Amino acid sequence: MEQIIHDEKNGLDYQLVGDYYLPMLKTPRAPQIGRFGRMHYDYIRKHNKVLFNGLWLSGEINGYIEQVDRNAEEMFSVLVKELARNEGVAEQLKADNQMLWVQRMNNIRNRAEEIILSELIFV
Repeated sequence: MEQIIHDEKNGLDYQLVGDYYLPMLKTPRAPQIGRFGRMHYDYIRKHNKVLFNGLWLSGEINGYIEQVDRNAEEMFSVLVKELARNEGVAEQLKADNQMLWVQRMNNIRNRAEEIILSELIFV
């Protein structure tokens, strides 16, 4: 008896284990997401069940969440850089007064995060 056979009807390979052929199944890869992706996933799971179920049943949920996370992270870094440049928070301020630089950068990061949450994550 052959060790591995291929079924043309369903496209699966089967491996001989003892007296039985068992399907050789592969688990889908885990999505690579960060905090914005996790927040959006939780939000649509709880508040937009039609979108969530549609993506889940079609198998597109991982790609969708990864794309949202990528977009949010990119937008976050651009916003932080732009806000810091517009407000004059530069390396010179960091060298002169570290605590003021940290306060202003934390303020900028918090504002950028709020913008992303309102425009990309909780929609």
